[in-house]
Amino acid sequence: MRAWWLSADDGGLHTQLREAPVPEPGPHQLLVRVRAAGLNRGEFIIGGLTKAGSAKPLGIEAAGEVVQAGADVTRFTVGDRVMGRFPGAMAEYVLANASDAMPVPQGLSWEQAGAFPTTSMTAHDMLVLQGGLKAGGWLLVTGISSGVGVASLQLAKALGAKVIGTSRSQDKLARLQALGLDVAICTRGADFHAQVMDATGGAGVNLVVNNVGGTVFAECVRCLAFEGRLATVGYVDGVLKAEIDLQALHAKRMVLFGVSQKLTSPAQKTEGVRRFAEEMLPLVAQGRLQPLVDRVFPFEQLPEARALMEANAHVGKIVITGGT
Repeated sequence: MRAWWLSADDGGLHTQLREAPVPEPGPHQLLVRVRAAGLNRGEFIIGGLTKAGSAKPLGIEAAGEVVQAGADVTRFTVGDRVMGRFPGAMAEYVLANASDAMPVPQGLSWEQAGAFPTTSMTAHDMLVLQGGLKAGGWLLVTGISSGVGVASLQLAKALGAKVIGTSRSQDKLARLQALGLDVAICTRGADFHAQVMDATGGAGVNLVVNNVGGTVFAECVRCLAFEGRLATVGYVDGVLKAEIDLQALHAKRMVLFGVSQKLTSPAQKTEGVRRFAEEMLPLVAQGRLQPLVDRVFPFEQLPEARALMEANAHVGKIVITGGT
């Protein structure tokens, strides 16, 4: 089979299309024929999902058909449509732990299903599991046109919350207003506090999703309401340190948290998948939660897809179709 690999060295990050044998599933695994896989920025940041000096199969999420199930797998059978966080997903076939797989809801195309798991599960973690966002609450998303940003907007609206989003592109904000964005702020800088306070009647927001990084961290803290929460999920600005207003943190009973799967245990991952499937997949079936796919590229054009992503020219997710 063909599989894309990613290597990191002093010259940067490099993609390479390699030949590899089709893997055999273990007792608790599935062999999935990949139909579509989502592209994720975190893989292309050294120190993010990719370590300097490493080489690994590319891809972290996909959707496809089960072609072989391990001896101890009972939830899925050959021919089932599945999706999930599957390491090495930018390939013609991928091994998936059965506990990480979810059925593809009716009505989702392969491209939508391939774009769905990572950003939507991250949004669920931030907004529901850790963020406690409620109907009528306010959410602020910096860099809202990213895949995680759009997923957060869509989930927040499905929950009945109100959303403020920042982007340096007025065109992107206009597209997202059609998806329910309540307040659009055209900026990439740390200059949105006054507009946030004006929109919320001076109260501030209940939850912030920070996709941008350290340059806007302090401004995000300023925008929080009493008992507000701030999720750090990205740092596209490359700034990994920021000052914290300890007096505000103390007086306003704030909660600051991160969102990552790096150090979670297999049991924690399994529980996250279970909660997501139970709470979010019904919203997909009802048409209340739909992934936004910006562009679809054929398998061979992954370098072109990467270039589009790194040019920040997309809204939502970029998807690679399977090579088989």
